[in-house]
Amino acid sequence: MKNKLLLFIILSFAGINGLHSEQSSDTLVYLITCSPGTATYSIYGHSALRVQIHSSGYDMVYNWGVFDFDTPHFVWKFAKGRLNYMLGVYPYELFLREYLTERRSVYSQKVNLEPEELKQLMDLLEENLKPENIYYRYDFFYDNCSTRIRDLFEKIFSGRLIYPPDNKRGLPTFREKINEYQEKYPWLNAGINFVLGLPADKKASFRDIMFLPEELQHNLTLTEIKKDGKRIPLLQPVETVFEFEPLQIQKPFYLSPMSVLSVVFIFVLALSIWLRENVLINYFDILIFAIFSLLSLLLIFFNFITDHQQTRMNLNMIWINPFIIVCLICIAFNKQGIIWFRLVFWLSVFFIALSVVFTSKINGEFIPAALILTLRSSARSAFIWCPYNINGFFP
Repeated sequence: MKNKLLLFIILSFAGINGLHSEQSSDTLVYLITCSPGTATYSIYGHSALRVQIHSSGYDMVYNWGVFDFDTPHFVWKFAKGRLNYMLGVYPYELFLREYLTERRSVYSQKVNLEPEELKQLMDLLEENLKPENIYYRYDFFYDNCSTRIRDLFEKIFSGRLIYPPDNKRGLPTFREKINEYQEKYPWLNAGINFVLGLPADKKASFRDIMFLPEELQHNLTLTEIKKDGKRIPLLQPVETVFEFEPLQIQKPFYLSPMSVLSVVFIFVLALSIWLRENVLINYFDILIFAIFSLLSLLLIFFNFITDHQQTRMNLNMIWINPFIIVCLICIAFNKQGIIWFRLVFWLSVFFIALSVVFTSKINGEFIPAALILTLRSSARSAFIWCPYNINGFFP
């Protein structure tokens, strides 16, 4: 959905103003939909608008998915949710070249616009291109390259768009919809679900779901316009610009997060028994609790520091909690801290129970990781029943 910055973006206001003066019956507007790619920023697909005037040779794409990798502190701004995206305007042929190179399918649909509606669209596009409006704060669910196009149509038709009614019982959540695109990439899917909070589990309406380009295409195809007491389709039938076979990406099951983490858990269990009376167990625990502490800091960042609203109220903070950091300090400074280890243990157990009950909100692939934390925290909790209790600390 997010395109690389095209350094040759054309912001020719003279050409745009000329477009207004040259509007005629041969001015056409198309919704362009591009299939998902393999790069992380492209796995959800992409949407853009094409404006074509045969008589003048004007054929430009309006693309709201442009960002600059060379932006100062790019990674930090992206993580904080403060990275600006922008509207880029450049030749249609240039736009297609990128997708042809990446072997990604491109589809086109003409938008049914009357002359007055076309003028409104051009006015809105020109307004979007003003220096004070060309940049916008990207929001994956609510303000992106697809929702910007949907919002333009809603402004143009001013309440005359007719969306099919929602099936209240069958609405998917935002998380479920993006999982459909991420399932080919199990580790990416696990990572994204790890940082997403409860807002991602909100039900996505017919309108909401258009934050995904392919859903925008599908739903706007079903959308109608009220005109003179009649209903006409917003979009004409899909035309294929070029089409490639969908990429078949199959990851061996034994490389999935669940499989890998399960093997790690078995390894940790074996070492817990083998090193129980060995001072090396302390260094082993420092490594384990250091890793979980870093994950805890990551969730603290996404829950309380970043501007991303979708990462708030994350249930993973039940088990990846700040108390883990306290436990790490206790191990490093040879302190028992039994109360902290017990707190981490019971919270981990509680999380595992929740993950069994709320499978749609909690990624079960992290259960082996939670079991590792349960295992090592119980070893330092002085439970009578625990067969691998730590009997000594650093000398």
